[in-house]
Amino acid sequence: MKPQTSLLSRTAVAIVLCTGMGLACAQGADEPPAWDDEPPVLSRWIEEGYNAERHHLPRRAAQRYCAAARYGSLEAQYRLGRLLLLGRDVVPDPATATTLLALAAQRGHEKAGALLAGRMPGDRLPDCLTTGEAPPMELKESAQEVVPYEVVALYVSSLPKEKRRLAEMIQRLAPRFAVDPRLALAIVRSESNFEALALSPRNAQGLMQLIPETAERFGVRNVWSPEQNARGGLAYLRWLLERFGGDVALTSAAYNAGENAVAQYGGVPPYAETREYVRRILSFYRATRHERP
Repeated sequence: MKPQTSLLSRTAVAIVLCTGMGLACAQGADEPPAWDDEPPVLSRWIEEGYNAERHHLPRRAAQRYCAAARYGSLEAQYRLGRLLLLGRDVVPDPATATTLLALAAQRGHEKAGALLAGRMPGDRLPDCLTTGEAPPMELKESAQEVVPYEVVALYVSSLPKEKRRLAEMIQRLAPRFAVDPRLALAIVRSESNFEALALSPRNAQGLMQLIPETAERFGVRNVWSPEQNARGGLAYLRWLLERFGGDVALTSAAYNAGENAVAQYGGVPPYAETREYVRRILSFYRATRHERP
C-alpha cells in the first residue's frame, strides 16, 4: 500500500475546503441502512454513521463506518467508499474510495459494484482499517437496544406488494398478542420470507411455518389462510415468550426446534440449524430481551 495520511485527518481538511472555499460537494447520505443480519454492533455503527452524514458530520461518519468495515462489513465498506467518492462535505479521495468499493463489490455488494462501474479500482486502504487497535464489539446486555422502528419500516416498504401486505398484517396483529412487531417480523422473515404458501420438507406450513400439531394446538383451522396462520404463530410466540421469560434466544430456539428440545438441553439445543436460526433472529432483533409492545 502507498504511504497515506489519516483518513480522519483528510476528512477534517475536506470539511474546511468544502465549507470555506465553496467547492461543489456531491450528493448527501445514501438511503437509510437496510435491515440485515450483520452483528448488531456493526449495524448500530453503520446507522450512527448514516445519521452523522445526515447532520453534516463526515468525520464521525467515517469513524463509525471504519469501525464496522474493520470487522468485514460490506455495507460499511460501501458507505465509507461512497462517503469519500460522493459524500457531502468531503473532498473526493478516489484512490481510497474505489479501493473500498472494489472490496465490497468483489464480495457481492451490488450498490458498490454499480457505483464502481466505469472506474478503475484504487490501491489504497484507509489507515483506520490497518493500524491501531480495533474498537471493541462487546455490548453489555443492559446497553442493547431493539432494532429501530425506522429501519424495519424501510425494510417493509421495500418489499414486493404482496409480501409488504403480509408484513403490514404481521405488524398490525402482533401487538394484539403482546408481541413486539419487530420480533414477529424477524421470525416470519426467517421462517418463510413472507411466502403465504411456503411448505418445508418437515411439513411446516404457511407464513409462520406451523406444523400441523402446533396449528391444531392454537386453533388454526385453515393453515393456508395468511391471517389464521399469523394469528396461530403469534399465539405460539406469545406462549413461548411467557414460558421463557422474554428470553429471545430461548424463545426463537423453541420456535425452531420445539420447547421440549430447549427444556431437554437446558438452553439452545446443539443443532446447527437451530443455532444459526437463533443467531439470525438475535441479529435482526438486536436484543436478548423481548420488548413488550
